[in-house]
Amino acid sequence: MSELNLDAVIFGVASLFIMGAYYPIVIKGEYYFSERIWPVFLVTGLAAVAFSTQMSGLVCWLTAFFGATNLWAIVEIREQTERVRQGRYPKNPKRTY
Repeated sequence: MSELNLDAVIFGVASLFIMGAYYPIVIKGEYYFSERIWPVFLVTGLAAVAFSTQMSGLVCWLTAFFGATNLWAIVEIREQTERVRQGRYPKNPKRTY
């Protein structure tokens, strides 16, 4: 009997956790730092993608996915800013809009 390769299952579950973690990160990032936080996501995303090219196997996939999620967060942070302007999310009372 052959062994099961669980790498894809682990990658799928880890992907859900990474994406799930970024939902509140984007919301809180916009709330506390406004749209200006996007360079943090850019640098983190590019670094993770670059590091993933030096790895192999499951760690490579997870690092690349983490990097891609950070790059996608740039789009989401801008959309979150628009959602706040529309009143669908609370504004930070300490910030002027």
